[in-house]
Amino acid sequence: MSLKLVDIKAPIEREMEEFEQKFRALMKTRVMLLDKIMSYIVKRKGKQMRPMFVFLSAGTCGRIDESTHRGAALIELLHTATLVHDDVVDEANYRRGFFSVNALWKNKIAVLVGDFLLSRGLHLSIENRDFDMLGIVNNAVRDMSEGELLQMEKARRLDITEEVYYEIIRQKTASLIASCCSVGASSSGVSAETVGLMRQFGEKIGMAFQIKDDLFDYGEDEIGKPVGIDIKEKKMTLPLIHALSKAGWLEKRRIIRIVKNEGSKPAKVREVIEFVKKSGGIQYATTAMNKFHQDALVLLANFPESSYKRSLIQLVQYTIDRNN
Repeated sequence: MSLKLVDIKAPIEREMEEFEQKFRALMKTRVMLLDKIMSYIVKRKGKQMRPMFVFLSAGTCGRIDESTHRGAALIELLHTATLVHDDVVDEANYRRGFFSVNALWKNKIAVLVGDFLLSRGLHLSIENRDFDMLGIVNNAVRDMSEGELLQMEKARRLDITEEVYYEIIRQKTASLIASCCSVGASSSGVSAETVGLMRQFGEKIGMAFQIKDDLFDYGEDEIGKPVGIDIKEKKMTLPLIHALSKAGWLEKRRIIRIVKNEGSKPAKVREVIEFVKKSGGIQYATTAMNKFHQDALVLLANFPESSYKRSLIQLVQYTIDRNN
């Protein structure tokens, strides 16, 4: 039986309802244009998996209190700001089936909206003296920025090794989920050692999450994101990196030339996808994803059994099984 988010969040259902109300209030502003944009952003919210990681991590470590709500809000403000800025950088007009902020209000306003969201998170933390959580999130912002720039630098020559790929996804994706889990732990008042353990757990899950996302590029159906979009955008992901590492010199040069110059041609994209499948790239990436998943569960074994821990394990499984 497939896992459903509504069942997974059962132990924190009340907290999530309270969080949604508090977050909506937090997004209110006296500037009419900004208030209109904030309302639009709140209405098109996603699955809210990141706040779930915060609350379930806090419950697994011991307690959920007001600081946990502030930590979840800080994470969500950061995440939303990065999405708004990413859409500007990527010149994207859609986000989860809705028009992006930059598509509706242009780049200049979108950048300022992202800045506002970041400043709102800073103000929330400083106002309540949540300096430990602010430090955790600050590290995530730094890592995400560095990871994005590293990917851009390597994309020019398409020379990304498996080691570099792991560093990019650790910074770009895993750092945020790691910060969710460590913020949740920190809010529950546990030791620095336990916070570090939850950070490691979150990082493992973030790595598995991104590899799963990269595998969508080679799916049979157009679920989640369009099939082949990473190839079209010249992104070197684990299935392709592994396949190229096994290819002869001529074959490798041919595939790289397609990715670099012919990614807009559907037939050529399918050619790359078939090359990756035949070379065992899909199976290799799936094995790597499952290894990160199992490593995360080993870390979680250090915590006592509870309804929060059981739901956290289910949420981890959901990230592996998801179709979008």
